[in-house]
Amino acid sequence: MPRKSTVKQIKERFDKDVERFSNLNIGQTTTVDAAKAMNLTTTAAALTTPHATHILDIGCGAGNYTLKLLQHLPHTPATLIDLSKPMLDRAQQRISEISKGKITTIQGDIREINLPPETYDIILAAAVLHHLRTDTEWETLFKKIYTSLKPGGGFWIFDLVTHQIPQIQEHIWKLYGEYLVEYKDEAFRELVYGYITTEDTPRSLTYQTNLLQKTGFKNTTILHKNLCYAAFGATK
Repeated sequence: MPRKSTVKQIKERFDKDVERFSNLNIGQTTTVDAAKAMNLTTTAAALTTPHATHILDIGCGAGNYTLKLLQHLPHTPATLIDLSKPMLDRAQQRISEISKGKITTIQGDIREINLPPETYDIILAAAVLHHLRTDTEWETLFKKIYTSLKPGGGFWIFDLVTHQIPQIQEHIWKLYGEYLVEYKDEAFRELVYGYITTEDTPRSLTYQTNLLQKTGFKNTTILHKNLCYAAFGATK
């Protein structure tokens, strides 16, 4: 595997990028169908676990996904995890403005954080799992998440995904580049391409849905996919 950014380097970049992750109407601008995926994912979470009493948002960023979920499940207590303290501070500030539920923030790497068993009804992971590296890391984290969910709870994901057929991956990557140019310009495309290449190690949608099932999740479902981004999840 080519040398990738360290956790410290990724943290430092996100520390300086809070504003881009703080728009509830459009979501993260570099992702395809960000607002649609956010709506679909949080609606699915609320529909499948309507009596949720505790939300966990992994890699919460500035809090968009929890904010959107709280529109369906007002005042539900939430635990927020992120590498970046500025992101956590912004998320806590935004969520506290609309929710009376308890907000717990944890700064750190989810790979190193212990999650209590059968504690959360809904776990969200938006644009964060692509930072995992090895199969062991993927498998360990999915097991950790499964264990920390209450029976019947849901794990909901939106993320960058790859394609297992090289020709398809090349074609989709080209189309994604065209999307970025249309959104802004060629310099923006190269900027996004650069940090994906440096920081990210995404896996295919098939890999992740198979891993959900292998871990023990049931009722795996794909909510949306467009180019190299997908929204999906499963219940315990």
